[in-house]
Amino acid sequence: MRVCARSRAGVIFGFERREGTGVTRRVRPALGTPAGFAVLGLLTAVVASTPGVGAVPAVDQAAVDQAAVDQAAVDQAAAGQVVPERTVPGQPPPPVPPPNPDDEQLERSRDDVAARAAEVGRLTARLSELAEEADELQIQVASQRESANQARDTSDQAGAAAAAAADRALEARRKTEEAGAAIDAARTRLDEFVAGIYSHGLDLGPLGLLSRATDPQDLMDRARLTDALSQDQADALDQLERARVTQANADSLARAAQEDADRRKQAADEARTAADQALVEAQQAADEQTTRLNAVNDEQAAVAQQLDTAQNSNATLRGQRSRFEQWQAAQAAAERARERAEQAAAAARTRAREEDSSSASAPRRGGSNAVETVIDRAMSQIGVRYSWGGGNSRGPTTGIRDGGAGDAHRDYAIEGFDCSGLMLYAFAGIGIDLPRYSGNQHKAGEQVPVDEMRRGDMLAWAEDGRTYHIALYLGDGKMLEAPYSGSEVKISPVRYKNLMDTVTRLT
Repeated sequence: MRVCARSRAGVIFGFERREGTGVTRRVRPALGTPAGFAVLGLLTAVVASTPGVGAVPAVDQAAVDQAAVDQAAVDQAAAGQVVPERTVPGQPPPPVPPPNPDDEQLERSRDDVAARAAEVGRLTARLSELAEEADELQIQVASQRESANQARDTSDQAGAAAAAAADRALEARRKTEEAGAAIDAARTRLDEFVAGIYSHGLDLGPLGLLSRATDPQDLMDRARLTDALSQDQADALDQLERARVTQANADSLARAAQEDADRRKQAADEARTAADQALVEAQQAADEQTTRLNAVNDEQAAVAQQLDTAQNSNATLRGQRSRFEQWQAAQAAAERARERAEQAAAAARTRAREEDSSSASAPRRGGSNAVETVIDRAMSQIGVRYSWGGGNSRGPTTGIRDGGAGDAHRDYAIEGFDCSGLMLYAFAGIGIDLPRYSGNQHKAGEQVPVDEMRRGDMLAWAEDGRTYHIALYLGDGKMLEAPYSGSEVKISPVRYKNLMDTVTRLT
C-alpha cells in the first residue's frame, strides 16, 4: 500500500508499504544530491506552470516537516544500506477531482442549445412573416378607413342632393296645385259667365248684345263681339290649361329627380354601411394579427430565455470539463514528476548498490530488500524507450527487427527494453538470471494466485494460451512495464483483461 503526502496521482514524497510485511520505507530523491536538487527544481517548475494547479491539493505539511528526518533514511538507501522500518503514518485523503460532466451530458447540452437556437430562429422568421402581414393589414385598415370616409362623403352629398330634390319637388307640386286651382277658378268663372248669359239674359252677354242690335250690321258687329269675348275666354282658359300641364310636367320631373336622389341616397347609405363594416372587419383582422404577433413575440422571448439558460448551462458544463481537464493535466504532470523523482531516486540507489558490489554478478538475496533492489533497478529505467528485443542484465540494448510495428518505430536502431528485457535487467540486480521469453519468465518462480499478488511479483498476460506480455507489480494497483513499440518504460495501472490467474514470485 502506498501512502502519499500529496495524492495518489501526484506523489512527490511518500511511503511504500510492502504487502504482507506491515513495514514501510520512505521513498523520495536524495535531497542532498544533484539528482535530488534537479528533481525538486523540475517539480517546482511543473507545479508553477501547470494551468489549474490550484485545484491540486498542496503537499501534506506533516510530510514536509518530516523531510529532514527522512533525509538520513534516503541517504542510507542511496548507499545501499538497510533503511530502518517504521510504521506508516495516517494516509491523507486522495484529492477530490472537480465535477466532470460525461460526454452524454455534454452532447445533450449541445443538442439542447442547438434545438433552442433553431426554435428561436424559426420563431424569428415567423415573427418577420407576421410583421409583414401586420403591416399589410394596417395598410388595408388605412385603405378601408379612407374608403369609409369617402362613402360617408358620398352618402352626405347624396343626402343633401335628395333633400334639395325633395324641396324642389315640393315647390313644383305646390305651384302645380296653385296653377290647377287658378285654372279651376277661371273655368268656374267662365262657366258662370256663360250660364249667366243664357240664364239671366244679361245685356252684357252675347245674346244680350245680339238682341239689342238695331240693324243687321249692328247685329253682325254684336255677333263678332260675342265671338271675340267667347274666344278670349277660351284662349285664357287654354293658356291656363297649358300652364297647368307645364307645371304638372315640372312636378313629374321633380318627383322623378327626387326618386333618383332617394335611390342615390340609399345606394350611398348602403355603400357607407358596407365601408363601415369593411373597416370594422379590417380593424378586427389587424387586431387579431397583432395578437398573434404578440403571442409569437412572447413565445420567442420565452424560447430565447430558454436558449440563454441552455447556453449558460452548456457553458457551465464545458467550463467544468475544461477545469477537470486542467486538473487532470495537473495530476498527470504531478504523476510524471513523481515518476521522474522515483526514477532518479531508484537510479541513485541502484548506482550506490552497484558501486558497493565487489563482483559483476550480485549474490541472490531474498526478502524485502531484494524486492526493493529489483524495483529500484526497474524504476531507474523509467523513460527509456521501448525497443523490441532490447535489454539484458546490464541495461538497455539495441533492438532487433520484427518485420512490423517494431521496424516502423526503428526499434532495431534504438537502445531500450522490451517487456521481458526489462524484467531480465531488474532481477539481475539480485543475481537472478531470467530466460529471455516472457512465457518462460512467468514459469521461472513460485506461482501465486493473482488475488494474492504483492509488490515485486511479475504479472503476465496471455491469449489463446500464449504469453504476450510481462510486467513488475509495484503495489497499490500499479505496475512497471515496457508496453509496446513507440512507448517507453512507465508506471501504469494494472490491466486485468487477459491477466493470467497466477503471478510469479522470485523473492
